[in-house]
Amino acid sequence: MANTIRRYEGRHAVITGGASGIGYRTAERIVSEGGTVSLWDVDAARIEEARSKLGNDTHGLALDVSDPAQVEKAARDTAASSGKIDILICSAGITGPNAKVADYPIDQWKRVFDINVNGLFYCNRFVVPFMQKNGYGRIVNVASIAGKEGNPNASAYSASKAAVIGLTKSLGKELVHDGITVNAITPATVDTPILQQLKPEFIDYMLSKIPMQRFGTVDELASLISWIASEECSFTTGAVFDISGGRATY
Repeated sequence: MANTIRRYEGRHAVITGGASGIGYRTAERIVSEGGTVSLWDVDAARIEEARSKLGNDTHGLALDVSDPAQVEKAARDTAASSGKIDILICSAGITGPNAKVADYPIDQWKRVFDINVNGLFYCNRFVVPFMQKNGYGRIVNVASIAGKEGNPNASAYSASKAAVIGLTKSLGKELVHDGITVNAITPATVDTPILQQLKPEFIDYMLSKIPMQRFGTVDELASLISWIASEECSFTTGAVFDISGGRATY
């Protein structure tokens, strides 16, 4: 049965990491509810595969979000081709290696921050002016429960996601008079391709921390993101939405 909800009629969304996982499933939701999307992803082949499934109206750009010049150009090109940017969903990210702080590779620490923090900052920074121009916007930054609680042997990831929460709260307050809301979600471990980056023992540890004793699903995250990114979520900004199977304690 076709989806008859049209929450996104006339709205255009940019989704980073949009060619797979949480980003792609959210793109499906937005398209099914009448919106159009631009997929920003580092994997050009996956972008084309996603576009073929989502429809000809889907725009795709292969870029590295850790490069500010690429992000600035992507924002400019997307706004020009689509006419506007109403929604930004930042789901691109990496976990980095599992290692103790004393052993953590410095180059990998920098890479995690380049993508998870700097890349997300660039996307927020360069998209916001287009939202301000139109007096409307919804930004959803994907953080993690690790940013609230800290996971052992995952200091770079935990610290980077804590930074995402802080940036979200700050930007949300800055834009309260511009018709733009900025919120974050803090999922526990979700069953996505990113799990392939983790060691089995670390996956087992993460599962043991979730009271529901299961990982989240991309459908559950896409459902929450879809509401936060809609006009319905109009009186909440600078907020952090827990989706952790009962793990979060605050």
